[in-house]
Amino acid sequence: MVFPLVVGIDGSDSSLLAIDWAVEEAARHGLPLRLVHASLWERYEKGLPSFRTERSAEEVVAQHVIASCTQRARLRRPGAEVSGEVLPDDAVHVLLAAGHEAFALVVGSRGRGETAGLLLGSVSLAVAGRAVCPVVVVRGAEPNRRGEFGRVVVGVGDPTGGSGAVRFAVREAAVRGCPLTAVRAWRSPAHELPDHGAEDGADPPGRVHEERAVDRLGDALRGFGREHPGVEIHRVPVEGPGHRVLLAASAEADLVVVGARRRHGHFGLQLGRVAHALLHHAQCPVAVVPQPV
Repeated sequence: MVFPLVVGIDGSDSSLLAIDWAVEEAARHGLPLRLVHASLWERYEKGLPSFRTERSAEEVVAQHVIASCTQRARLRRPGAEVSGEVLPDDAVHVLLAAGHEAFALVVGSRGRGETAGLLLGSVSLAVAGRAVCPVVVVRGAEPNRRGEFGRVVVGVGDPTGGSGAVRFAVREAAVRGCPLTAVRAWRSPAHELPDHGAEDGADPPGRVHEERAVDRLGDALRGFGREHPGVEIHRVPVEGPGHRVLLAASAEADLVVVGARRRHGHFGLQLGRVAHALLHHAQCPVAVVPQPV
């Protein structure tokens, strides 16, 4: 069964950018595109869509939003399989439910009623932190959204808990025909200062931690090269906090991918520090891939 790529729309400029990105993503993977609009967004977001209408009835506005966005997707990629649907529920509930039968969920970085200075909208954050499928938050500068850098980046954390993110990232690099940069951040403990144990001929402080990061990269990537032999994979250990390392890498990336652990029975937001920072500050679209634990 082929699951569609699902896009949450509300008529905001941010969701229009999400549509544009998702149309190209669906084409790369050969997937149908499903646009969903939660009718209760008219009250939830407290704003009007970018394309204004004199009619204020919620149902009429909702139908206008879905029709206009569906037309936008079809005009951008003629021949694409695009469907649109208005669902009478809260935006978060609609998208989380749709995620059970989706290749991935795509959302903009913020909704209509949220201020321009807001880093990430409440709906996008809630969906990224709770969905059972990958969630892509479309953000960043136009060159990054358009894929002009030709590079996918994946943050490699615990090898036992990040296989889903690596698999997603390798597949993205394969369909885009670009290299994959696998990044593992490492740090030396604070007590390991340069004047401690820096004897003549000894390895520089931190070398053991860098080598350990290289080993973790090898463990995490083992086998994925055989699944997609055409993908060029660069293993990059970088000293520094994980969130800062990946934020820097996002400046020249088309997509950055991170994992997020999902603990069974936990119903709150489940986003680590790295994913949270990327969703708010990355300079390119961010994919959060859930990993059940």
